[in-house]
Amino acid sequence: MEGTRLSHHESVRRMYERIKQDNMTNVWDRYEAQGMGGNPDQRCPFCMGGVRCDFCSNGPCRADAAKDKRGVCGIKADGMAMRMMLLRNVMGASTYQYHTEQTIKTLRATAQGQTPFTIQEPEKLKDFAARLGVSAESDKQTALRLCDFAEADFHRKADEPSQTVEALAPQERKDLWRRLDIFPGGIYGEMMRASSSCLTSVDGYYASLALKAMRLGIAMAYQSQIINEYCQDILFGIPRPHPMRVDLGVLDPDYVNVLPNGHEPFLGFAMLQLARQQEWQEKARAVGAKGLRVIASIETGQEIIQRWEMDDTFYGFTGNWITQEAVLASGCVDLFACDMNCSMPIDPLYAEKYRFKLVPVSDLVAFEGVSTRVDYQPAQARAQAAQLLDMAIGNFAERRASVQPITGLPVSEATVGFSTESILHTLGGTLNPLLEAIKGGTIRGIAGLISCTTLRDSGQDVHTVAVTRELIKRDILVLSMGCGNGALQVAGLCAPEARESAGPGLKALCERLGTPPVMSYGTCTDTGRVADLLAAVSNALGDVPIPDLPVVAAAPEYMEQKATIDAIFALALGLYTYVNPMPPITGAPDLVKLLTVDCAGLTGGLLSVERDAAGAADAMLAHIEAKRQKLGI
Repeated sequence: MEGTRLSHHESVRRMYERIKQDNMTNVWDRYEAQGMGGNPDQRCPFCMGGVRCDFCSNGPCRADAAKDKRGVCGIKADGMAMRMMLLRNVMGASTYQYHTEQTIKTLRATAQGQTPFTIQEPEKLKDFAARLGVSAESDKQTALRLCDFAEADFHRKADEPSQTVEALAPQERKDLWRRLDIFPGGIYGEMMRASSSCLTSVDGYYASLALKAMRLGIAMAYQSQIINEYCQDILFGIPRPHPMRVDLGVLDPDYVNVLPNGHEPFLGFAMLQLARQQEWQEKARAVGAKGLRVIASIETGQEIIQRWEMDDTFYGFTGNWITQEAVLASGCVDLFACDMNCSMPIDPLYAEKYRFKLVPVSDLVAFEGVSTRVDYQPAQARAQAAQLLDMAIGNFAERRASVQPITGLPVSEATVGFSTESILHTLGGTLNPLLEAIKGGTIRGIAGLISCTTLRDSGQDVHTVAVTRELIKRDILVLSMGCGNGALQVAGLCAPEARESAGPGLKALCERLGTPPVMSYGTCTDTGRVADLLAAVSNALGDVPIPDLPVVAAAPEYMEQKATIDAIFALALGLYTYVNPMPPITGAPDLVKLLTVDCAGLTGGLLSVERDAAGAADAMLAHIEAKRQKLGI
């Protein structure tokens, strides 16, 4: 593979050449090696179709719907594919929930005065507590009661309705979910119910498994995602628009560079607090560096850049997960602190070659051959952050003396930090300007782009960028989240100048508001936040049902298990949901029909698949126009 089949980004393509020269294993070559018959995208047809199972000792089994070939237990192709999808959903939900548990622990410890953090948004704390029916007193007591409420709801049995969902979801959706028996209980009970259903010879019926997946997805979105992000807002600040340097040019080899990486930002924030102190800058200068910098990376980086502004210490953001080896091979990294998710098993080889400290900071993360770790504990966050910074400073001299760095890589600026609150502020405190722009046709609708990044069928971020360009050309405003958000930031679509690529209506709106046509809205964890925004839009329009809104969800490059449950939740919420690449369900025709046709009659949601970027955007626009016509706008 070469050129844009590697990556949309020039910086990553340049770093690939360095990686190849150094004879390092890398994600692109490993992907290509998995292909069959000289085609990097070709895999076993049974695996690609989702109709291969090795759960019991009678397998591995393969199913063929056309021939009624079943697994040894008798499970059909559709059940086999949906059972595997549900198990992916359980993995996605559990990792989202792990993050949320850490957030609640951090909020509780902060309220008790045990962390270096403070409650940055007391008004949001009170407002969120009120929405959940939690009584408010002092900030400390309100925070503690909010934590108690959340933890109690997490642990409800599956047959005990979630109070979080009851408090936050639109009434129309709650009524529908009850009719379909997918109104969830606590997230832990739902994960147990879902995973237990997937045991051999328990539930092999694809429709039943699909409904269980939706039920789990609803629990995840409201309990794991909304509680997580809103509590992080309370601790670290509500995202508000500001500029941020992006791309690999933010790495300067003459500085001590610390990269918190993954999805949980706690030690990243703690290290940044310390690094901004003069004494830590002096420590870095004492070993010959120009200073100490914290560089944002992947989703942990997104959590931080959405909330805190850049300066000479918090210098910028590198990119999403496929960028990882390019970042590590730059010769500029002194410490890579790996929290939960998106740190690769190959990283120890890069640490040895490019002389940086690789340190797991979550008890979930482990690397072969790496014994030094600093597992995050809220009450020890300050000391742990200092320990990590000391490791990075101690590494600088060896790294600088032994590794030739790559310099002169591109750097640009993106506008980041949009949230429901900041969008309202931009609009003058009310959704009316946005609603009027939609009603009047200035913009046709909104796309929530919640995407990973993958090498399937195209280079890193190539399809995400192409689909987004097509959407904004059609006057569709994009809210971007996840690794796809990093793709669009680095590609320049989150900069105000990108309005020149938008359709005339969206361009005019962006000029009036001073915003880009792609609003950087956060991480994959913000799927719940955008659902809450849609509920507010629904309410402002007179309680228009969610499925009737001129909005779509898009995942142009979904990759892993968390993405699959985001998509299933979007279907339960009633959204037209575009995904690419093709999910592993093509060998299950009844399941394909359920998700792409019949689901519209159940929840209003619909799964759409399309490899061509323009074709995908045309289909999303057609859906939006149909909803506009139904609303009479």
